[in-house]
Amino acid sequence: MSPWGMLRIPRPLIMIRAFRIYFRFELPRTRITNILKRSGEQIWSVSIFLLFFLLLYGILGVQMFGTFTYHCVTDDTQPGNVTWNNLAIPDTHCSRELEEGYQCPPGFKCMDLEDLGLSRQELGYSGFNEIGTSIFTVYEAASQEGWVFLMYRAIDSFPRWRSYFYFITLIFFLAWLVKNVFIAVIIETFAEIRVQFQQMWGSRSSTTSTATTQMFHEDAAGGWQLVAVDVNKPQGRAPACLQKMMRSSVFHMFILSMVAVDVIVAASNYYKGENFKRQYDEFYLAEVAFTVLFDLEALLKIWCLGFTGYISSSLHKFELLLVIGTTLHIYPDLYHSQFTYFQVLRVVRLIKISPALEDFVYKIFGPGKKLGSLVVFTASLLIVMSAISLQMFCFVEELDRFTTFPRAFMSMFQILTQEGWVDVMDQTLNAVGHMWAPVVAIYFILYHLFATLILLSLFVAVILDNLELDEDLKKLKQLKQSEANADTKEKLPLRLRIFEKFPNRPQMVKISKLPSDFTVPKIRESFMKQFIDRQQQDTSCLLRRLPSASSSSCDHSKRSAIEENRYIDQKLRKSVFSIRARNLLEKETAINKILRACTRQRMLSGSFEGQPAKERSILSVQHHIRQERRSLRHGSNSQRISRGKSLETLTQDHSNTVRYRNAQREDSEIKMIQEKKEQAEMKRKVQEEELRENHPYFDKPLFIVGREHRFRNFCRVVVRARFNASKTDPVTGAVKNTKYHQLYDLLGLVTYLDWVMIIVTICSCISMMFESPFRRVMHAPTLQIAEYVFVIFMSIELNLKIMADGLFFTPTAVIRDFGGVMDIFIYLVSLIFLCWMPQNVPAKSGAQLLMVLRCLRPLRIFKLVPQMRKVVRELFSGFKEIFLVSILLLTLMLVFASFGVQLFAGKLAKCNDPHIISREDCHGIFRINVSVSKNLNLKLRPGEKKPGFWVPRVWANPRNFNFDNVGNAMLALFEVLSLKGWVEVRDVIIHRVGPIHGIYIHVFVFLGCMIGLTLFVGVVIANFNENKGTALLTVDQRRWEDLKSRLKIAQPLHLPPRPDNDGFRAKMYDITQHPFFKRTIAVLVLAQSVLLSVKWDAADPVTVPLATMSVVFTFIFVLEVTMKIIAMSPSGFWQSRRNRYDLLVTSLGVIWVILHFALLNAYTYMMGACVIVFRFFSICGKHVTLKMLLLTVVVSMYKSFFIIVGMFLLLLCYAFAGVVLFGTVKYGENINRHANFSSAGKAITVLFRIVTGEDWNKIMHDCMVQPPFCTPDNSTYWKTDCGNYAGALMYFCSFYVIIAYIMLNLLVAIIVENFSLFYSTEEDQLLSYNDLRHFQIIWNMVDDKREGVIPTFRVKFLLRLLRGRLEVDLDKDKLLFKHMCYEMERLHNGGDVTFHDVLSMLSYRSVDIRKSLQLEELLAREQLEYTIEEEVAKQTIRMWLKKCLKRIRAKQQQSCSIIHSLRESQQQELSRFLNPPSIETTQPSEDMNALNQDNSAQPETSSQQQLLSPTLSDRGGYRQDTGDAGKPQRKFGQWRLPSAPKPISHSVSSVNLRFGGRSTMKSVACKMNPMSDAASCGSEVKKWWTRQLTVESDESGEDLLDI
Repeated sequence: MSPWGMLRIPRPLIMIRAFRIYFRFELPRTRITNILKRSGEQIWSVSIFLLFFLLLYGILGVQMFGTFTYHCVTDDTQPGNVTWNNLAIPDTHCSRELEEGYQCPPGFKCMDLEDLGLSRQELGYSGFNEIGTSIFTVYEAASQEGWVFLMYRAIDSFPRWRSYFYFITLIFFLAWLVKNVFIAVIIETFAEIRVQFQQMWGSRSSTTSTATTQMFHEDAAGGWQLVAVDVNKPQGRAPACLQKMMRSSVFHMFILSMVAVDVIVAASNYYKGENFKRQYDEFYLAEVAFTVLFDLEALLKIWCLGFTGYISSSLHKFELLLVIGTTLHIYPDLYHSQFTYFQVLRVVRLIKISPALEDFVYKIFGPGKKLGSLVVFTASLLIVMSAISLQMFCFVEELDRFTTFPRAFMSMFQILTQEGWVDVMDQTLNAVGHMWAPVVAIYFILYHLFATLILLSLFVAVILDNLELDEDLKKLKQLKQSEANADTKEKLPLRLRIFEKFPNRPQMVKISKLPSDFTVPKIRESFMKQFIDRQQQDTSCLLRRLPSASSSSCDHSKRSAIEENRYIDQKLRKSVFSIRARNLLEKETAINKILRACTRQRMLSGSFEGQPAKERSILSVQHHIRQERRSLRHGSNSQRISRGKSLETLTQDHSNTVRYRNAQREDSEIKMIQEKKEQAEMKRKVQEEELRENHPYFDKPLFIVGREHRFRNFCRVVVRARFNASKTDPVTGAVKNTKYHQLYDLLGLVTYLDWVMIIVTICSCISMMFESPFRRVMHAPTLQIAEYVFVIFMSIELNLKIMADGLFFTPTAVIRDFGGVMDIFIYLVSLIFLCWMPQNVPAKSGAQLLMVLRCLRPLRIFKLVPQMRKVVRELFSGFKEIFLVSILLLTLMLVFASFGVQLFAGKLAKCNDPHIISREDCHGIFRINVSVSKNLNLKLRPGEKKPGFWVPRVWANPRNFNFDNVGNAMLALFEVLSLKGWVEVRDVIIHRVGPIHGIYIHVFVFLGCMIGLTLFVGVVIANFNENKGTALLTVDQRRWEDLKSRLKIAQPLHLPPRPDNDGFRAKMYDITQHPFFKRTIAVLVLAQSVLLSVKWDAADPVTVPLATMSVVFTFIFVLEVTMKIIAMSPSGFWQSRRNRYDLLVTSLGVIWVILHFALLNAYTYMMGACVIVFRFFSICGKHVTLKMLLLTVVVSMYKSFFIIVGMFLLLLCYAFAGVVLFGTVKYGENINRHANFSSAGKAITVLFRIVTGEDWNKIMHDCMVQPPFCTPDNSTYWKTDCGNYAGALMYFCSFYVIIAYIMLNLLVAIIVENFSLFYSTEEDQLLSYNDLRHFQIIWNMVDDKREGVIPTFRVKFLLRLLRGRLEVDLDKDKLLFKHMCYEMERLHNGGDVTFHDVLSMLSYRSVDIRKSLQLEELLAREQLEYTIEEEVAKQTIRMWLKKCLKRIRAKQQQSCSIIHSLRESQQQELSRFLNPPSIETTQPSEDMNALNQDNSAQPETSSQQQLLSPTLSDRGGYRQDTGDAGKPQRKFGQWRLPSAPKPISHSVSSVNLRFGGRSTMKSVACKMNPMSDAASCGSEVKKWWTRQLTVESDESGEDLLDI
């Protein structure tokens, strides 16, 4: 390469203009720009996250390993003269230390090849020499390609534990967790793109027959409806009988059965030898017959339907294409040609047999525009990148991968599939030279990153989108699923329903100790028992209620008297309480009716129109939405609604009313489903009770032990005893938060008996880890102890559980599911093996099979731990979809296998000597060269030959695959489908058959890789979501679930408040909290991490200045921590976990500084590097994006803990079985001293390697070795070095499918779920991170003690302090404020509330619960809010009445004082000036005094009563009393004046009449007479409530805010 040659690179970009024709977007450019910008930001953030882990593991690799340059060479190796013959075969790394790593055998020595004169290019570019090479190597290992060979090199050069820890964690975090975040990004982004591009791609529809259409048809009632019309109606000229036959199901099934027979015949084809005449064999004649049959079928359909009607169906078009192709295929010259594709494609017609499979295929491939566009884009990308690579490397010497466009295309396609892409890159790097190697490495890494992480994720996103249901169908599916669950709960299991087949035989008892004159029949025992139990229960209740224990000795008559009196007293109280409850219920109903009507009036009268336009908070918006929805749901006055509104507004109101009516109908359906569930549970219980009563052997363990036998009760207590994890308060019933609640939850996870069995099973598995072919349990007494202990403990456990719960025919039987069957199976296998204990176990015998079945023992953990059972349930509940995907892939493999057999059978065999072409010349021996090393790039010197040896010439197929029959072809294609070994298959086919046939394997790999494997990923993710209940959730419901999960993790801020004064601490606080200070610290952390770019070796002089600079950085960080402690105070600093971590790392740094200057050895350098690495982790806390993504990974690990444990248990079972089956297999191509099954530990490492797909197929073929390539032994399996062909095939294929295709994809599903949880954008969130941050700040202001809880009364202050989207406007939303405060009081009984309690309440109030909540949660929440509204309304009315009474009393007292003073002055004037003799003052009568006394006593009585509604007096009586109070009365011609000591109430009445105060009169009347009129009371309350809701006054605001 040269700089001038780089100018040719942009030339292929001109093809992009041609490809733009296929990607015409109809969306506006701004929308496309926004989508790309948003997705680009997310991809960039995830790339930074990936770079963080690459840098982390790069630094760790440099410090833990360094260089891999020590190799075993011969003793006579001279510096500067290292050749291939000086190296060990194979090339082996070694260690300088004698106690660690690999030590060279005699005749070899461990030398540094770099010191011997080899250049960097000759040593290879992979390694951990410095930070750049280390990051490059880490990325190669994270791609799961070649990582295991790096680990083997590290094991030989360094301590074993270091290599295992580094590479296994690297694969787990980088390859399985971090890189799968890219899939989550693409899926989330594609969900938005799908909404925007829906018009271009077309909407998804259900599977409908292409042969039907719909037309409008008028029914009998005069309405119109859509009717399906079959277009396959007879349009041809065939007779009616033929048309009827063609349309019959019998004809259809006959044709499909013929297709199946044709597929079986084609799959039976095999290679019969080179001398066999292949052209006119029986398979050719059968093909001719089937072709004629299907041709006649097509002609018959054309005759019956007509040609136009025939080709109108897409299925018929496909059949016609097959007919034409297969007709040409049976022509002798075209028989074994590319036309064979048409023959093997007949198998696709068999999809019509299964409707489920047909629907699944349509769901995946029906909307072809999305998948087709993605395929075209992938092909275009490959063409462009191949052309660019061709221009870059076509003139590079000694590089033949890019000499032509086809070879460049194959190389770039190989990188896309990740198979051998490291070899392509290494060969290119070695060819271009040391100068251009970094540029070329970056080019290949960027292409690999885009192709494997983004492009393949797009295929997963498309498949997930095709599996996604439409939003309008999800709620319907939820209802249907709930209804189906209710139906399933009603039925008893079959093992219990079997008792219904037997006649009823209830247990009867005979009553004794009765006079013999009466003949009493037998009575059911259940009835008598129920009577006796009730009598005992009543007696015990009576004894508990008696004052002392001595009263229990009272006689029977006294007890009966007490019981009778108590019964009468309860009856009386019950009647009184019922009357009170009825009155209270009537009052509540009246008030609720008034409340709804007034709320309706307020919401529909447009009272908000005159208010100033201000952006409402989400709380206010959702509150008004709920009020409007309730008002429309309860109905309204149409005249009031229509007053003053336009036609459009009326139309909109009508549509809203209809929508809410539908919502109300949906509520009724939900309630019906809930009632159906309850009824189903009740019916199930009734059925069990009937069986228990009518069948004496029902619910009897082993039909022997009684239902209530003491021994069974004892067994129940032992079996069900467990630790009580929830510590509840006996008074309030609230759950106490203990300090060690996590430990308590772990202890209460299972019962004590299960804990014992878990420990015993783990100990037994540990014992099995020590077994090997050379240390067998049959001949090791120490290993037999664990076997006896396991069998004894499991026998006790099963006996206890069977005696307590029964074996099979009881409701809680041991064998009631697959877990119980597995327990019994494992126990029987262990018991038989323990009793038999065979001393000699021949290979492929029943004894060896028993030992393999014994290896299933770790699966007991799945049954004992509930969460593990949940993992199994999630794994097998989606088995239907996984089975359908497997059928599709098997169909694809069968098509290509049949094609491969007909084209390549017998053609892949060749002489192992590449110089021999014909089979006749393939005899004798020749010298074959040996591959010494894959990493070194040594060149042969003149006259030098590579190491080799002489072997005989053999004409044979390739070692690992052939296409001589369909079975071998499908095995080869299955290996290719896993993307392992397909490059070798491609090269062999191209070299031995022809370059044109390379298209065959490329097409299969593309279909298998891009569609087949991504189908597994998509189906597993979809099933995971469906099992968790998220598959049927709408977008709003998913956002709500994400919000609840985010709120559970959210915590109060651990940041102390700023000091009040402006002193030194306040300045320090401002400095430490300034963004510039935080960025500076982050830059210093990165700068200190750069110091680890090279390995800190005590012998290297560069290490001393690097360590000195690290000391300086340490003192800077000490200063940072000191400033924060001063600013926040020690207690405030300790509140944050991040501050604690910084303090810990800084303290370790100070300790390291002291030790470094004191000792100055290799251990202090290692400690200093560890401190810097620990400091590097703090970068995540200082960057928001890294923090969110790291939280995604951490939570994914937490949620996938049991999945990982389940994967390890499966790994352990396969490891134990591998030791039994392949423990003594001879070494081969990949079975060597590093990878073998000689012990369980090594077997686990091999299986972990297979999980990553690293040459798993080669290991399988090494384990298939058979004689004469091995030494058999029929006596014992541990004396032979042969493998097991059938066992290896089932073992490795099943393991790879279960682990790699299913279990690992569950991790992807969890990451996708958590990514949407933590890393959604602001517009996608119901509560954004800014809202949560603002709430945390306000919470810290209210919770000044930082306890995490506040009293309930402080919630008011917290809500008033909220701003932004959570603000509660007290002028507009006083009622909402009151509801929120009362909700906190109601739910927590006036006690303390936590951070999450208030946050949860705000989250419920900030969302539209009708859209976001699921069915059961929605009903519960609406019921709670409705109850809160009623209670708040009652409280408001009570408060208003109290205030009214206070005002009346105040006014009355004021008026009474004025009237009293006026009356006294008036009497004095009258007595002075008006004293004629004819006028006399008379005293009132006794009746009048009594009446006055009664009236004066009435206000006191009424003031003591607390009425729910205001009371009004009888107005008629009031007029009569007050009409004569102030007049002089005439008696017998004389005037009589009122007496002086009049009651105050009468004076008040006279003054009211004198001044004509109408309202005052009404108030006084209320004061005088407490007996109220119901109609006037209701009207007064209604008028007041209407005024409160429609008029916004300052006085009403005070009433609403005073709680």
